[in-house]
Amino acid sequence: MGKWAAATILAGVATAFAGAASAQEIAVIVKTNSSNFWQNVNKGASAAIKKHDGYTMSFDGPATESAISDEVNLVENAINRGVKGIVLAPSDPEALIPPVKRAYENGIPVVIIDSLLAESGKEYYQSFLSTDNKAAGEAMAKEMIDRVGKTGNIAVMSYVPGVGSEIGRVGGFKDYIEKNSDLKIVSTLYSQSQMATALNQTTDTLAANPDLKGIFGANEPTAVGMGRAIEQAGKKGQIVALGFDGNADLQAMIKDGTLDAIAVQGSYQMGEKGVDTVIDLIEGKTVEPYVNTGVVIVTKDNIDSPEAQNVLY
Repeated sequence: MGKWAAATILAGVATAFAGAASAQEIAVIVKTNSSNFWQNVNKGASAAIKKHDGYTMSFDGPATESAISDEVNLVENAINRGVKGIVLAPSDPEALIPPVKRAYENGIPVVIIDSLLAESGKEYYQSFLSTDNKAAGEAMAKEMIDRVGKTGNIAVMSYVPGVGSEIGRVGGFKDYIEKNSDLKIVSTLYSQSQMATALNQTTDTLAANPDLKGIFGANEPTAVGMGRAIEQAGKKGQIVALGFDGNADLQAMIKDGTLDAIAVQGSYQMGEKGVDTVIDLIEGKTVEPYVNTGVVIVTKDNIDSPEAQNVLY
């Protein structure tokens, strides 16, 4: 926290904007406000703010994850109105560095959730809370091998290339498959986190690879689109399908056998612990530089268990 202590010298700069912000406002800014995953982050953050007297919270995100400049503007606006702290899920590891640096220079603590900034931005935020995406990707690769065996063709339906969570999650999946099996990944496609795009891409992949044994959809909208394509192609139960995240659509697909397993992140915990952590920083407390918010593998067998129900949304 030494680097942060140095930044607090500049805290007085932030007070110049204080009149424009709600009293002791914490700005929670995520990749998009149109996803159930991020709304679950909002639920966790909203629960956390109630525990801290004297603080308020705002929650916002662009219309889509690919609207990176909109997210940059949201951070800039938060700084301009003098918020006391920012909880940020960066949609791009490079583009969000300048506004995070500006927050640092204005004495506003920043806690990053879900996806890392690039290495050159490391000194400008104080804590990172996320799923260990590499470990989660490896867990899903192990699940794939356990279900399809060690030979044959599989496909990966990814989301936004280059995003920190995608690099860890899909990279972890692919590396584990390569090192622990002879499975061939015939394609990796990127949906840009658009369900309809993932549906169309999966439809094409299934048609082009009739011998496909398994498929992995690496985030919520991608997995939903993938699952719908499997249903439409009449492939339910004929192909091992693994997803990521846990909204109502994905839960229904687990229950009806369209999907075999989903890896569900602690999205609620990201919001809750993110707000708690940034308030600890504001109040001068020491925080951990990294907090793993965990993942649960949910299947038809355990979907009703307390462990699964605590992370599903």
